[in-house]
Amino acid sequence: MIAYGLAWSDSDKYKIFMAKQNENSKIRIGVDLGGTKIEAIALDRTGTERFRQRINTPQGDYTATVRAIAGIVAQVQAEVAQFLDGGRVSVGVGIPGTISPATGLIKGANSVCLIGKPLDQDLAQAIGQPVRLANDADCFALSEACDGAGRDGQIVFGSILGTGVGSGLVIDKKIVRGPNAITGEWGHNPLPWPTGDERPGQNCYCGRQGCIETFLSGPALSADMQRATSRKLTATEIVTVAQEGDSTASAVLDRYVDRLARSLATVINLIDPSVIVLGGGLSHIARLYRDVPPLLTDYVFSDTVVTPIRPPQHGDSSGVRGAAWLWP
Repeated sequence: MIAYGLAWSDSDKYKIFMAKQNENSKIRIGVDLGGTKIEAIALDRTGTERFRQRINTPQGDYTATVRAIAGIVAQVQAEVAQFLDGGRVSVGVGIPGTISPATGLIKGANSVCLIGKPLDQDLAQAIGQPVRLANDADCFALSEACDGAGRDGQIVFGSILGTGVGSGLVIDKKIVRGPNAITGEWGHNPLPWPTGDERPGQNCYCGRQGCIETFLSGPALSADMQRATSRKLTATEIVTVAQEGDSTASAVLDRYVDRLARSLATVINLIDPSVIVLGGGLSHIARLYRDVPPLLTDYVFSDTVVTPIRPPQHGDSSGVRGAAWLWP
């Protein structure tokens, strides 16, 4: 077979055939590979959940992780067989890293046993069909763009504010993947318009100082509170004591709100998204949706800022749902 001047091998023909079969799938299986748990979900063509399962992630063992994902996919397939009626399933996996365009191997994963491994190929072999992989933040953004808080937007920027700060960009219901596979790595830009006491900023694991992640992650919020009061509180506890009238905790949250507004302003200046959806543990802070939007006009290069900032519709399920949506 010749296509565009290139000779296609039997293996290539098989991959194309299987891809076409998956495009006609009646059930989408999504898998969210986390550091402590692996979650799988089955969605039908309407996006209705048909089955969900969760298991523990094997710690530091790549082979066991591949085996565990294949096992949970097989279990989900068996549970949803009644809905297939002759159709097929597709499988998408959200991972804490991404595939390097240069090598085809996993890079930037906080589950270090994945780094340098051909995870997509190994999973396809273990499961017996093609598998699509994407960064977990991309999966979050895709989920909310397809049938969540950003479903009415053409350009959706989804950001996870949790242990770290990761983001994804979706346009016309499709993940934007740049040539370096780093689209949305917003957390490793410097905090915009830093004040004197914000320079040079805390050290980041990426090797630089003052990254957005070192100001907007959950641990960063807790560290700011500890520097101000010597009390080590979680983000949830900071919100609680602020609501109870603690002026220092309230000031810490005010700083966080302003830093988030500055950081999102640069996103709006660059890509002018239709919707911004926040995820992760800090997305539960209600005052973000009340206090950040009015501040955007101070930083965005426009006379008006109408970009809505919304909480996720699917909450913690967005990652696994987005993995399912990786197939058409």
